[in-house]
Amino acid sequence: MGTKLRDIVIKQDITIEDLKNKSFVVDSSNMLYQFLSTIRMRDGSPLMDSHGNITSHLNGLFYRTTKLMSSNIKLAFVFDGKPPTLKKQEREKREARKQEAVKAYEIAKEREDLGAMKKYASRTSRLTFEMVDEAKKLVKALGLPVIQAPSEGEAQAAMMVQQKDAYAEISQDYDCLVFGVPRLVRNLTVSEKRKLPSKLAYEKVTPELLVLQENLDAWKLNQDQLIVLAILIGTDYDPGGVPGIGPKKALKLLQDHKADYDKIFKEVKWGEHWDISWEEVFKTFKEISTTKDYVLTWKPPQPDVLRELLCEEHDFAEDRVNEVLKRFESGKTQRQQKGLGDFL
Repeated sequence: MGTKLRDIVIKQDITIEDLKNKSFVVDSSNMLYQFLSTIRMRDGSPLMDSHGNITSHLNGLFYRTTKLMSSNIKLAFVFDGKPPTLKKQEREKREARKQEAVKAYEIAKEREDLGAMKKYASRTSRLTFEMVDEAKKLVKALGLPVIQAPSEGEAQAAMMVQQKDAYAEISQDYDCLVFGVPRLVRNLTVSEKRKLPSKLAYEKVTPELLVLQENLDAWKLNQDQLIVLAILIGTDYDPGGVPGIGPKKALKLLQDHKADYDKIFKEVKWGEHWDISWEEVFKTFKEISTTKDYVLTWKPPQPDVLRELLCEEHDFAEDRVNEVLKRFESGKTQRQQKGLGDFL
């Protein structure tokens, strides 16, 4: 779900050109869920191989990642570890929403309503352990670093940007700001166009850069106050937050009461809505587990491994895969990673 900061964040549109020669750490789970939700057939069914295995995540990961690599963008991928205890409730809510979506999909299927089928099918996506393992294998075959987070991947990625091991974090979730990431890039791995709700028209989707300090300065908040703001409007650890409190109202509360958090949560009657204390949610953000035990080494990609995984195991069209690999051989792009050409 994430934290709904969209209405108050300051962001700037950027281009791929603006990101060349920079390194980024990717919130992998967030990216893979995007692919599972959006890369689907007209009836909403995900892409599958001849054995019935879902391949939407591999399709998106391979083609989008190699496109960014061709633009001389260095990527490292962080994967989730054990979720915090407080995330259990959100996971249960997500599963309930998936079950409701499954029922709605079946009704749409009976009516042969392709639009509704695709709409509800996209809400049933599940990222399995097998899919994550395949994604890691693909990333490594592309020569890119894989980092295993002890807990939340977006928190690990935020720490790596804080350590200046990457320029920014790539994710769609505003939660990354709450974890303290200095720079967040959104819309880099999504489709370049998005269908408008309930319309046949599409809108252009462009990459966005969000700078944490710029937003904190505009809001007149510090990082701890941002965490409190997120708790008020809802996070993965207190889904929905306090009823009736949106980002603008939460921002005013913090600007009025500054660091008197007890007064804020008493005023919004936190105890009437939650059995857990706000301090527990705050502590989860502040003390989230991360690790410095990682190595950022970019290696030459392995074409044979890529072909085996994609073409032999999952029925990807070999000519399309080879076409992508040949882009590296052509020498038309200048990448910091060594080109694939020497290894074909």
